[in-house]
Amino acid sequence: MSARSLRSIHRAQREDIGELVTRRPVPGSGLEQVDPFLFLNHHGPQTYPPGNQGLPFGPHPHRGFETVTFILQGNLAHRDTGGGESVVEAGGVQWMTAGRGLIHAELSPKSFKREGGPLEILQLWVNLPSALKLAEPNYVPVTAAEIPAVELAPGVSMRAVSGSEGAPIASLTGVMLATVEMAAGSSAALPAPAGRSVFFYTVRGTARIGSGEVPEHHLAQLSDGEGVAVSSEAGCVILYGHADPIGEPVVAHGPFVMNTREEILQALQDYQRGVFGDPAGLG
Repeated sequence: MSARSLRSIHRAQREDIGELVTRRPVPGSGLEQVDPFLFLNHHGPQTYPPGNQGLPFGPHPHRGFETVTFILQGNLAHRDTGGGESVVEAGGVQWMTAGRGLIHAELSPKSFKREGGPLEILQLWVNLPSALKLAEPNYVPVTAAEIPAVELAPGVSMRAVSGSEGAPIASLTGVMLATVEMAAGSSAALPAPAGRSVFFYTVRGTARIGSGEVPEHHLAQLSDGEGVAVSSEAGCVILYGHADPIGEPVVAHGPFVMNTREEILQALQDYQRGVFGDPAGLG
């Protein structure tokens, strides 16, 4: 089978959250999901002054999917009702399996609020199949040093957090997720087994797939095939992944992603009854 070709591109829509610069390529107009990849928020890049209020993501619940958060610049503090707690610095990743439900907070550490500095974060929501939607919640912080860098070709480096040899996370569903950095004038073939959904988002710079360009802050939809031949004239950074599509109904309501409306109502009731844990002390 030939390499995948570029079918369409989707520009991330600017949807700032207070003072936090935010772009969202999916869901968006004409693109509800890239099954099983549901949602991406690209926060920043921006520079916070000393004495800032930090990130606004106080305690909130989730059920039915996983959040994978790439800290490109700055740092991020995490606490949840399952006992997960850490501060991850630039280059690291936070992987949280919400499963049957928990409450977490994603905030800036005191040092960042005091001193300020650059911040850029990518948060991707990855769906879980019905058989795993009520899985045991889990949280794994990963430092930059734990993510191996693999040179795919001269000037092209891939740092896979899951789904590749040496990657630190063993995904419940075999999802492969990575960042790819390309120097000016470089090219490479990115792995993408046939039949898998591919997630391809240009964080910085412009990538080229075949004769088509994927500009900065755009998500690419690709045909099926056995790999992605990509090049970049001026250099770029890509959020890249592939996974088996789930092919099940998706019913989303705020922080809950289930298969039916009845399951959403149950999630709301469970949250209100305190099943997700006590959020006191998370914020």
